[in-house]
Amino acid sequence: MPRSGLIWGGDWNHALSETEYAGSAGGRSHIMGAVARLGLEVPTAALPHRLPNLLSIDHIAVPKGTAVVSAERVVASAEWKRLSDHDAYVVEIG
Repeated sequence: MPRSGLIWGGDWNHALSETEYAGSAGGRSHIMGAVARLGLEVPTAALPHRLPNLLSIDHIAVPKGTAVVSAERVVASAEWKRLSDHDAYVVEIG
């Protein structure tokens, strides 16, 4: 994998802190190790999951030190109907 300019995003199936609902403690440890080795930070780590009281399992990682303007969750629904079992996560960088 490239060592610079890497942006890694998608369904990681792991919260990166607090309660683990979808993944495992071992899986989280491997993911966080990869994030560290690749010199990344995860601005979506503290964003909410669609289920109450859980954190997102969908993430976007950017190079450490990147100017992150915002990170947000976009609820995947229209007219009060879910479009997906996942929401969208957007990171704006400067």
